[in-house]
Amino acid sequence: MGCVLTVNVAVVRTDAWTGRQGRSGIDKRPVEGPVHVGRVGLRGDTICDLTFHGGVDRAVYVFAHEDFSWWSSLLDRDIPPGGFGENLTSVGMDVTGARIGEIWAVGSAVVQVTAPRTPCRVFAGFWDVPDLVARFSRRGTPGAYLRVLTVGEVAAGDPVTVLHRPDHGITVGQVFRAVMTDPDELPALGGITDLLPEDIRHRVQRRLARSAASTGG
Repeated sequence: MGCVLTVNVAVVRTDAWTGRQGRSGIDKRPVEGPVHVGRVGLRGDTICDLTFHGGVDRAVYVFAHEDFSWWSSLLDRDIPPGGFGENLTSVGMDVTGARIGEIWAVGSAVVQVTAPRTPCRVFAGFWDVPDLVARFSRRGTPGAYLRVLTVGEVAAGDPVTVLHRPDHGITVGQVFRAVMTDPDELPALGGITDLLPEDIRHRVQRRLARSAASTGG
């Protein structure tokens, strides 16, 4: 399928753009050698805002290196691996086209695709691009969060192998559109709510409840 280009962990920042938390782990940088992948993330990484990042359902963030060039051209600057705040920079993979619930072997770890990354003001501040959230939403290549099913180790160069691909066909990109730009697509996610993080699952359920109420169902 593809492989890991780099494994990245946080350098904690306390810049003004870090917002109410006052610190952020969005600045990820490549590290050498194998890194332990636990249930809630990579050893040596730091997640400062656990409301929207991290936890079991968003333990690891992967972003495709193929999408770097578009952003580099748009902003006329180099973006190094880890520049999107990702733990794993992949190559040779269609991360946006991965299906929710897809299971991958990465190094000696086994992970499951759970959700797209949604942009925030801290991300915009980190890049110093005020309208980054809108640009990122329009671009629609958000990268994917992963749930760790089997702990293990991962290193640069490790292959990524698809062990299971669900039949439902709902991709990371489709969930991103439903959450960020087209909420009318939320009901289509009703059949996979058990695979989604709790916050997105509740959003889908609320939308389904409103739809049922409006039709008298």
